[in-house]
Amino acid sequence: MTVDTQLFTDIDYEQNGKQLGWIGIPQSLNTSGWANYYLPLAVIKNGSGPTVVLFGGNHGDEYEGQVSLMNLARRIQPEQVQGRIIMLPMLNRPAAENGTRLSPLDGRNMNRAFPGQRNDTITGMIAHYVSQVLFPLAEMVIDIHSGGRSAHFMPSVNMHRVPNAKQMQQMLDAGMVWGASYVFIYRDVGGEGLLPGYAESLGKVTLGTEIGSASQFSKEMVHIAERGVQNVLKSRGILDGKVEAPARPPQIVAADERDDYVMAPVSGIYEPRVEMGEQVKTGDLLGVVHSFEQPFAEPTPVKALTSGMLICRRAFPLTKQGDNVATIVRPA
Repeated sequence: MTVDTQLFTDIDYEQNGKQLGWIGIPQSLNTSGWANYYLPLAVIKNGSGPTVVLFGGNHGDEYEGQVSLMNLARRIQPEQVQGRIIMLPMLNRPAAENGTRLSPLDGRNMNRAFPGQRNDTITGMIAHYVSQVLFPLAEMVIDIHSGGRSAHFMPSVNMHRVPNAKQMQQMLDAGMVWGASYVFIYRDVGGEGLLPGYAESLGKVTLGTEIGSASQFSKEMVHIAERGVQNVLKSRGILDGKVEAPARPPQIVAADERDDYVMAPVSGIYEPRVEMGEQVKTGDLLGVVHSFEQPFAEPTPVKALTSGMLICRRAFPLTKQGDNVATIVRPA
């Protein structure tokens, strides 16, 4: 298959064994007229079988996926595999190195750049390569996210509600196998161009996650990510071994309504009054926003517009009007 892309790699996706290397991206910079930028790439293949593509670092300030995939790339050996595993632990490496959600090279959000274009900024060029080269190889796509600097999340495996019933059931089944506390069916409220959304539109069995956050980065969160990836691969016969069952079965929840995603009505310092896992009803006080301009005035209340459980809340107190400060889910 010939694809019109500027990106290149010395890794042969059809070769058996383990290959650890790079995807090169041509660049022309102030500091170097002729330059390449490199994304880490691991391919582990053994014989015939399904292909899964795994991504970490779609957002640079979300480290659970990055560390988990680097660990798994070192640990998994070809003889443990039947099929092919493709891993990009730092899909947005410029943002990962900068500790930011957006790329410092072009200011773009990788998870709003799909399917990308051949002649684009670096973020769009990477999205184009993934869309045109990697997705056609895959039956399954996994994109590991966390709350980053802005949000605390209860560990969950995420997906959209897709129209294809068989695809939806396969995604739910894979999500349950992962072993996180929740399988979360969500809707887009932050724009189009998501990696998992594009993969779903191609009919791929697609899983996202929200596991922890930058300020919760811990042994437990990395374990949930690593165990989940291995469980899903084992359940599909790509990786040998038995699935490790969680202590309690995951719950399937959904945030189907736009009002489930509560946005700050004003800017200021957000003080939460409800913690994740608590049940709330429409009209309940979720938090308040303290004003910089009028610090001794009563803070602005933020109230629930729907009823359910708080699965996510804002982590970073400094808040702008329109920032998501809480997300409410209900059993699906």
